[in-house]
Amino acid sequence: MFSRLLTFEQISKLWFSSHSLAGSKNIILMGPPGAGKTTVGRIIGQKLGCPVIDIDDDVLETAWNMSVSEKLQDIGNEQFLEEEGKALLEFSASGSVISLTGSNPMHTAGMQHVKRNGIVVYLDVPTMVIMSRLKSMKVDRIVGQGPAASLKDILQFRKQFYRRWYDVRVLCGGSMAAEVVAEKVLDAVKRYQNSEEETYISTRSTQRNSLKYFSDVIIEGIASDGGLFVPEKGFPELTAEEWQMLIEATYAERAQVMLERCIHPADIPASKLREIIGTAYGENFTCSKIAPVRHLTGNQFLLELFHGPTASFKDFALQMMPHIFAYCIPRSCNYLVLVATSGDTGSAVLDGFSRLHDTDKQRIAVMSFFPEDGVSPIQKSQMIGCQKENAWSVGVRSDFDFCQTAVKKIFTNSDYTGYLTVEYGTALAAANSINWARLLPQVVYHASAYLDLVHQGIITFGDPVDICVPTGNFGNILAALYAKMMGIPIRKCICASNENNVLTDFIRTGFYDLRGRKLVPTFSPAIDILKSSNLERYLHLIADGDGQLVPQLYNQLENQGHFQLRKGLLAKLQQDLVAGWCSEEDCLAAIHSVYSTTGYILDTHTAVAKVVADRLQDRTCPIIISSTAHYSKFAPAILRALRITEIKQNPLSQLHLLSSYSPLPPVHWGLLETLKKNENEGHRVCAADLSMLMSCMETLIQNHFLKVF
Repeated sequence: MFSRLLTFEQISKLWFSSHSLAGSKNIILMGPPGAGKTTVGRIIGQKLGCPVIDIDDDVLETAWNMSVSEKLQDIGNEQFLEEEGKALLEFSASGSVISLTGSNPMHTAGMQHVKRNGIVVYLDVPTMVIMSRLKSMKVDRIVGQGPAASLKDILQFRKQFYRRWYDVRVLCGGSMAAEVVAEKVLDAVKRYQNSEEETYISTRSTQRNSLKYFSDVIIEGIASDGGLFVPEKGFPELTAEEWQMLIEATYAERAQVMLERCIHPADIPASKLREIIGTAYGENFTCSKIAPVRHLTGNQFLLELFHGPTASFKDFALQMMPHIFAYCIPRSCNYLVLVATSGDTGSAVLDGFSRLHDTDKQRIAVMSFFPEDGVSPIQKSQMIGCQKENAWSVGVRSDFDFCQTAVKKIFTNSDYTGYLTVEYGTALAAANSINWARLLPQVVYHASAYLDLVHQGIITFGDPVDICVPTGNFGNILAALYAKMMGIPIRKCICASNENNVLTDFIRTGFYDLRGRKLVPTFSPAIDILKSSNLERYLHLIADGDGQLVPQLYNQLENQGHFQLRKGLLAKLQQDLVAGWCSEEDCLAAIHSVYSTTGYILDTHTAVAKVVADRLQDRTCPIIISSTAHYSKFAPAILRALRITEIKQNPLSQLHLLSSYSPLPPVHWGLLETLKKNENEGHRVCAADLSMLMSCMETLIQNHFLKVF
């Protein structure tokens, strides 16, 4: 009651005086000239009742006994940066708000010195806004600018230094008042110093005694009660102005901003996150746009998610997740990463973990279980070809649901996991979409697709779009719903199923019923799934704090094979989701039709989504269809759809045949290379028996970890 009577300034003073600036840490404002550092610094100092130091006015000009512009003119750019850096090295303060110069971050030793006793806050202002402000201030030259470089070039060049040093970033739009920026800085610093407030809970937890942090959930994968980890306080939301600042940004920069909001810097600092993102979305993607949006027909657009090294949307998470995992795990233990796959995940996991540094590969092994007869021939060849010394593919004589359930049972068998730890010094981790690090990167591409439509002039920010996703495990479509929670104006998410349409039935009726359902092998094997793991996360989301709901529903599902959602919750679900399914005949017909009219080849999963989108969209807004895999992975079905009768059994021959038709997009080069290199490799196959899977795991542990050490 008392706190409600206090002003924002009073609350800030109380909080910071007792927790933050108690005679030690400085708040260090960094950004380009014209970012408003001096003005914002004064406002913050007034709010907190602490000293304010402007490096330009209070340090440099005092030390030099002349203005900064006079000094620059006197000694030139290169010498100026050195003199400025020396002054910073001699500077000392505590419990203050410090406004750096625009060029301070270009001096490494100076920044290392001030950063030791401060939190560096980057005021990230768009370059065009800075140029406009400098023009109004009659500033036409800044440090580092020579006759051959424009002001814009120098401002862009400096960004690499700002990005190197900051602890937290504040996005500052051109119309944002200094008072608003100051409040955002205080919020950002408070978040930085309160990592314990960003916790995760299990979807099946009924009390708060099992809270985890980001690093914990990445390592553990699945909760001890069998539930999945979710953020206790939900997703952070960006304002419309912040989103609009990302319209011109690259894919990697959009990912950086979004993931900074979702991952506390105590878990992964911004500089390390940037390194991970740069590695994940670099030369291993065949398209510089990473996830381009292509107009298909009418109001339909394709989000191409197959430009990664293994040609499916799984690459977006699995080029990043291994590096996040390697950073989070303790150095004192080996880890065996388990994954169950219905096709695309296997090769993506194996490829992603194979790109780790050698020292990380020595302590991390990965095993992928897939249905031996439930994936396409090319998918199987690709998984076999992606095997490495620390990465094995194991075919299981059953379906995907068995593989996924087996992995969950292994994780929740405390006797067995304890045995692996004691006997081999090895802990288990998960790389399926049950792992939170798998879901987070997928949120980015749904948001990025919307921003691309704005950038292309198709829509203006704030206009709604629908998103159609072929899904079986509910992870990809859940990522779209999370993007909506972060502020992307998504109207409806359309769930597209094949003949294994349990999700479609559930979304339409609220009745999830596995009794008597048998998995039907289809042309779209990645969504041949009956038990959708990530649906549990969505049900927890709409439960509105009812901690009993998910445990009750999933207990009933395990024991009776079905559950029914209450009418109120079903109505809430249907505000977000609609669903439809596609037959095998309609899937092939869609591939043929689109190719005949546009020359573009859809893969079988995208064709499922296209059919469902045609049926369910109302054409009042654009619809973004997730193109989740490259058609090359499903060559026999594609050749059949295109009515090409000369179908050879050899996967490599099938790809060469497809390539001869000069298709759009071209045959995936990474897939071709993998098949060429590994045509004759074998793999392990085991029966649908949990003890057999465990035996395979122990063989890998013995062969890899005991050999290494």
